[in-house]
Amino acid sequence: MARVTAGLTTSHIPAVGAAIDLGKTGEDYWKPVFAGYDFSKQWIAEAKPDVIFLCYNDHATAFDLKSIPTFAIGCAEEFQPADEGWGPRPVPALQGHPELASHIAQSVIQSDFDLTVVNEMEVDHGLTVPLSLLFGQPDAWPCKIIPFAVNVVVYPPPSGSRCFNLGKALREAIESYDEDLSVQIWGTGGMSHQLQGERAGLINKEFDADFLERLIKNPAELAEMPHIDYVREAGSEGIELVMWLIMRGALDEAVDVIHKHYHVPASNTALGHLILENQT
Repeated sequence: MARVTAGLTTSHIPAVGAAIDLGKTGEDYWKPVFAGYDFSKQWIAEAKPDVIFLCYNDHATAFDLKSIPTFAIGCAEEFQPADEGWGPRPVPALQGHPELASHIAQSVIQSDFDLTVVNEMEVDHGLTVPLSLLFGQPDAWPCKIIPFAVNVVVYPPPSGSRCFNLGKALREAIESYDEDLSVQIWGTGGMSHQLQGERAGLINKEFDADFLERLIKNPAELAEMPHIDYVREAGSEGIELVMWLIMRGALDEAVDVIHKHYHVPASNTALGHLILENQT
């Protein structure tokens, strides 16, 4: 049977992708950002997942105001990198896993979560930057990837508790798939940041540290935090952190922290990264 072997979170800051693409990772400004992923690259090379289920938010590339699904699962064979205004990132196309994705869609929808099934879409930096941080610049990504887009851009986004419970349904779906697959769940976005308005540039280290600790030790309680607390404490884009709760809901209550990285600033954003594994 398929199994969830690990959970991973990371920010998906577009400037981080640009630093990789333009060969700037060794510059003084960027060195401490990328140093926090040295262990992660070794870890994932040894873990060798067969599939990554990657939760991210689309930035008006695959979806726009004409159609905004709350949860959208990519069920295609392949997904191309999107042109976000300056050409697509020089990264490989994603190879999907349509059989597992379709199985997940069926199981999760029948568990009363409404998913939008998408058979054609391009993927933006929200998805490709995390892959670059963990895998570098390969000719092809070393595993299959199922993109899972979550609306945290246009109000109303899903609640933290909805995302946490979705993670539980997601794990049940994966573990009922009749093939021996190692599947990782990734939650991306965050941490505290705001890109516009009077509070543009906001970073709240205290909130971020507390969020990380609660995500590890008491995720069910953290999942009850209302939207307004994310906006007030972590900025308007801090709501991206609900996607980390999807990952956490797919793991056991007790987890081992394999790696933890936090750095500010990365561009105008607080960057966070976790690798978690079940204790059993």
